[in-house]
Amino acid sequence: MPPTPDATAPHPAVSGRGREDACPGALRLHTAADGALARVRLPGGLLTEDQALALAGAAESLGDGHLEITSRGNVQLRGLASECGAELGGRLRAVGLLPSDTHERVRNIVASPGPAGGFADVRAWARELDAKLCASPWAAALSGKFLFALDDGRGDVAALNADVTLIAGPDGSALLRLARADTARPVPAERAVDTALAVARDFVAVLRATGREAWHLRDVPDLVPPGSVKLPAFAGTPPPLGAVPGGLSVALRFGSASGAQWRALVDAAEGELRLTPWRGAVLPAAAPGRLAGLAAAGFRTAPGAAWERATACTGLPGCGSSRADVRADAARALEAAGTGGLPVHWSGCERRCGHPAGRWVDVLATGQGYRVTVNGPAAAGAAVDVTNEETAEAVAEARRTTK
Repeated sequence: MPPTPDATAPHPAVSGRGREDACPGALRLHTAADGALARVRLPGGLLTEDQALALAGAAESLGDGHLEITSRGNVQLRGLASECGAELGGRLRAVGLLPSDTHERVRNIVASPGPAGGFADVRAWARELDAKLCASPWAAALSGKFLFALDDGRGDVAALNADVTLIAGPDGSALLRLARADTARPVPAERAVDTALAVARDFVAVLRATGREAWHLRDVPDLVPPGSVKLPAFAGTPPPLGAVPGGLSVALRFGSASGAQWRALVDAAEGELRLTPWRGAVLPAAAPGRLAGLAAAGFRTAPGAAWERATACTGLPGCGSSRADVRADAARALEAAGTGGLPVHWSGCERRCGHPAGRWVDVLATGQGYRVTVNGPAAAGAAVDVTNEETAEAVAEARRTTK
């Protein structure tokens, strides 16, 4: 469905784009089968208690009462009335979640959630990058898909293959990686954010000057020069669930929380929340004794469940493009499919919204069942068409694929 018009003055356009950037935002709502959808950008996944509660209040008062954590650590509100944009914007501004109306869809920043184990706490990078991004008029011309990643050195968000990735190193060093390159170049840590912004600014300038059509840096390969430092393969491992050094780590089935679940999360946090690209949350100030209550509220609090590394798009009835109620089908299949192996993602149509990076098991609705394939780099094996009843076995077999 086409998005609704921008609620703010138009930002500078990049010439040559063949189609409109349809990514939803907090002000530009997207019309879905279950009502309007708003996507609230949370740079670095960072939320204060007041901000988190404001999101819950907006979901309950203006939408269907649920909040979804996205694959970029943002929050989506669904089932909104099409005319609620002004009220939603006011609620978000009041708690600092909308610092720039003209830049709100380009504040796409993922960061290692910590709270411990890397070479640096990248929250400072996230806050600096967000502030400078919003203060740069040219940045409003970035697409809503352009992504910055700030990795603390463990390689978790570096695996997301963002347009621009900063990787913290030992002794205060930093590396700049562009697109999906397997090399990077050293940059002064104190200039890392400015260097990342300069890359994005050059990208916008080249598109304007040449009339090229591109949403991502990888689509303009001459702007991705080789670096001098060879990078390892990034595993993209999310934080383990349960008690972690410095706090707690929990996750939700398909990243969806009711208002009551969300409030339980805020109550347990006792301070800042860090939402993750793996549709979970790290609570740096939470005590281990809070785990039992979160588990009772429906959060995943321990590793080893069938839901681990399993995701799904919205599907029916929320998305009119879907061929199936993929979340219900996925839930049934996961309970029977066992654990372990590659990530798996259920999709209702060929857009495959929210699929993971790297290699993953693609479970695509066909209308008669599902097509199961190992997707991504070095994809292996032929597609297998199965009925709903056969999906669990096919998924279990595909997740064990290693070649």
